[in-house]
Amino acid sequence: MSEESEKWFKIAVEASRRYGGKVMVLPKVPVRSLQDFSIWYTPGVAAVSREISRDVDKSFEYTWRWNAIAVLTDGTRVLGLGDVGPEAAMPVMEGKSLLYKYLGGVDAVPLPVRVSTADDLVNIGKAIEPAFGGINLEDIESPKCFYVLDKLREELKIAVWHDDQQGTAGAILAGLINAFKIVGKRMEDSTIVFIGAGASNIAAARILIKAGVKPGNIVLVDSKGILHPEREDMDKLMLTNPWKYELALKTNAERRRGGIKEALVGADAVVAASVQGPGVIKKEWVRSMNKDPIVFALANPIPEIWPWEAKEAGAKVVATGRSDFPNQVNNSLVFPGVFRGALDVRVKTITDEMIIAAAQEIANFVGDKLSEDKILPTMEEWDFYPRVAAAVAVKAVEQGVARKSTGWKEEYERAREIIATAKLMIETLFGKGLIRNLLGDLA
Repeated sequence: MSEESEKWFKIAVEASRRYGGKVMVLPKVPVRSLQDFSIWYTPGVAAVSREISRDVDKSFEYTWRWNAIAVLTDGTRVLGLGDVGPEAAMPVMEGKSLLYKYLGGVDAVPLPVRVSTADDLVNIGKAIEPAFGGINLEDIESPKCFYVLDKLREELKIAVWHDDQQGTAGAILAGLINAFKIVGKRMEDSTIVFIGAGASNIAAARILIKAGVKPGNIVLVDSKGILHPEREDMDKLMLTNPWKYELALKTNAERRRGGIKEALVGADAVVAASVQGPGVIKKEWVRSMNKDPIVFALANPIPEIWPWEAKEAGAKVVATGRSDFPNQVNNSLVFPGVFRGALDVRVKTITDEMIIAAAQEIANFVGDKLSEDKILPTMEEWDFYPRVAAAVAVKAVEQGVARKSTGWKEEYERAREIIATAKLMIETLFGKGLIRNLLGDLA
């Protein structure tokens, strides 16, 4: 563990103790006298309930449901810690809720739950649907996460999203769109290798195929080697992980065999989301790739290969999951804008096409700043979030999965106002001392 990581670990523990958590609930309506409770609660509230009982979609108009999501987890795959349980998952879900509010203006409720099976988690998602406009699935082990997402997307009529799948896939796609511009190649015709076949890379491969990459040009490598139809464990995969099995059948047209070394020969890009490095990807393997290779080494906190090593080996564009290196590929670039747009038009689902539209908008935002060390915006360039919201909302309307209609400019202006207001509220509360600075000498 690096000295820098250890520093932030210590600060986070002490800051969490001092604050007692990261989020809270505040009223959004005026309370000037006891008479106001006759509006917000009894007797007036009965009329609102009657209206909703006649038309449940009015719950999106009359309650917070239009802007509220649950961040739902069973705590089985929390960051790089593994199965730490729902209580230990709470700090991460709180942090996610904070990002949702500050970057997307979304009211997110952290909801770690104690369950035994995937179906238990599905049942909880179904049970809480009336309270929320969306559900963000988070930190759920693979392959359980695929089943839960697919099942809830099939059965619910609200936005359901697994950030470790769709969010990371969207960020990877956005980064690759611009990386391929830098190297002057067509992504659709290029060979792309995925190291690691967990939630993020399986989702990314599926999204890239939907975005136009030829399935045969994709090669996936898991802990047992390259995926291909003749692998000895295919029968087992068909039963235990049909999502990986499906990709094993349709990818790797050359029927490559072996491991990472063999997969990278002549490849145009590699996306690694596997185990911490360094040394997972070796310099000589990068040298064996096609001219001007693209290397995304996304393991945290230590990437599969250090960026400078990849550059020394000839990589043209290098990205990691870290904020202290250029080109951070992080799902925090994706989910705030996606949910802002999805909630604003009250979607019934989040489609792959909406993710692709979000990724394209993120890539476009870089504009004339595009360079080898600048393929993606950062979270500080917050104006791209309402643009992502607009792209997602318009795509939802186009696909017929939205309850409300909107245009790009209308949604952009609405989303920008909501996000700016959320940021201003937080900054004002801090400025007034209502959010106290308890960090002191910690940072």
